[in-house]
Order: sequence, then structure tokens, then C-alpha cells
Amino acid sequence: MKTDGEAGGAPAAPEANAVNAASEASRARGADKHDEEQWPFFRYPREYPRSGRAVREAAREEKIAGQVQRHKARGAQPPRRDRGLSRAEIVSAAIAVADAEGPEAISMRRIAREVGAGAMSLYWYVTSKEELLDLMLDAIEAEIEVPDPTGDWRADLGAFAHQTRAALRQHRWAVEFIGTRPPSGPNDVRNLERLLSLLDGIGVDDYQLIMGIFMTVATFVIGAVIREAQEVRFQAEQERAEAGKTAEEIQAEHERFRGWFENSERYPHIARLMEAGIDPDDPDTREERFQFSLDCVLDGIAARLAASSGP
Repeated sequence: MKTDGEAGGAPAAPEANAVNAASEASRARGADKHDEEQWPFFRYPREYPRSGRAVREAAREEKIAGQVQRHKARGAQPPRRDRGLSRAEIVSAAIAVADAEGPEAISMRRIAREVGAGAMSLYWYVTSKEELLDLMLDAIEAEIEVPDPTGDWRADLGAFAHQTRAALRQHRWAVEFIGTRPPSGPNDVRNLERLLSLLDGIGVDDYQLIMGIFMTVATFVIGAVIREAQEVRFQAEQERAEAGKTAEEIQAEHERFRGWFENSERYPHIARLMEAGIDPDDPDTREERFQFSLDCVLDGIAARLAASSGP
């Protein structure tokens, strides 16, 4: 998350009710009437590599949005058949599409089809694809839900890290967007405010240090999620490559690989690593590896906090 003062601006929700549930939970935690209003701040346009077709689609969407805004200004209502639509339903459908096919699959026409509405009807609820993406990101922020301060900053930052990781693993496409711009909506703002309060109990009032700590944790989590996605892709590739081989053939290939390092005598550390039977990409140790790395990050933060407090 970035504030406006900074340059530039965290259930595989195919379930249509996932975002609705998050929205209800958000309201229960203290969301106010302003959450239901259109986000009042400037939306920084995103740059996309666009084909000629995508450019034409964007121009078409802009034209339709303008028509709907003129109808709204005259006090008109959405088409009768689409008056039961809600923003939450539209956002939930859009997240499901992005989870399954990536954010490039999102268009107003596609999401209208997913919710069984006319394409023009969506613009009564969401003014543009940019706004829709911000609403999607803010819904994910509701899933992250930074905890209220408990007085134990280490436990609180650890909870933030785990919740952010869980949300981004379920919505991997969001890694490209989340936390890179000013807050995307009310849930994002609440999370930022809570993050800024997590160190209140230890007397830290240097906001450069506070933001540095939070950005360190967030950057670690995003890097970990990207790394885990790479591991999952490689595992799938390896399984495809070995699909036609017997267990004996696979074992022989592994032994040949290991033997090459041992016999070369030029890579003794790698040879000892392999002899220890350590697989750095083992899916069974993924949780353990994440926690170890997080502990290292938190240990470093603790050391920096101790140094900043002086003798």
C-alpha cells in the first residue's frame, strides 16, 4: 500500500459469495456509509500492452460509460432486468475470472456475461475497467484484514504476513497490482491505518522507519508468493517430463545428476547439499520454509528497532 504522498500509489474466489462474505465482514468491523460511495480519489491509469482489438474495446467501453453517465445525470435508472445487480456480485464475478484466467481476461463485456446482464448495465454500478480492478483489489484487502494491535508487534506483523500470503496465493494475479498505488478503497485504507498502529506500543514515532518495516515485510511476502508460484510451475513441468518413465528410470536419472556433481570435485558444497537430501523446492516443507524466512525478517526488524532506541 502506498499513500498519496508517495510516488505511485495484498478461497480461490471462484465462489461467488467469497467477496460478499468479505464485504459483510468488513462492514461488521466498522465500515461506514462512505464505503458504499464511489471512491473519491483520482484513479491512476494503468498501462497495458494492448492489441488493436483491445484498443478498440477500450474505446467502446469509454463510449458506453459516457452514455451511462449522461443517463445518470438525467436521473434515469438501470434497465429493469438488471436492477437486482450489485457491485459485490460484479466484483466477485470479476475476481473469479481473474483467478481462473488472469487479469487480461477482464473486460466489462466479459463480466456482464458472467453475471447475466447487458454490457451497458454494468456501467450503472462500475464506471470503468480501472474502477473494477480497484474494487477487486480492495475486496482482496478485506480478505487480508490487518489485525488490530495486540501489543505484540512481532505476532501482529507475523499475522499480517501470513494473511497477505494466503490472499495472494489464492489470487496470484493480484501480485502485479497490490500495494503499488495509493489505497484502492476503504478496506485498503483501514489496513494501512492498522499497519501504522502496530508499533504504537513500543514508542516508535519515526514514520520513515515504520514504513520501512512494513514495506520490508510486504516485499518479503510478495517475493515468497512469486517464488512459490515458480516452484508450483516447475513441479508441474517435472511431473509432465517424468510421466512416461518408470520409478527406476527416474531414480537412475537422479543418481546420474548427483554423481556428476560428486565426481566433478568442483562443487563440493552442492554435492554435500545433495548428500544431505535437501530439496529446496520440496512442497512438503513450503510452510516451514516460509516461517523460517519470516522469522529471519522479524529478527532483523527486532535488531533494527533495538538499535534505533539507543543505549
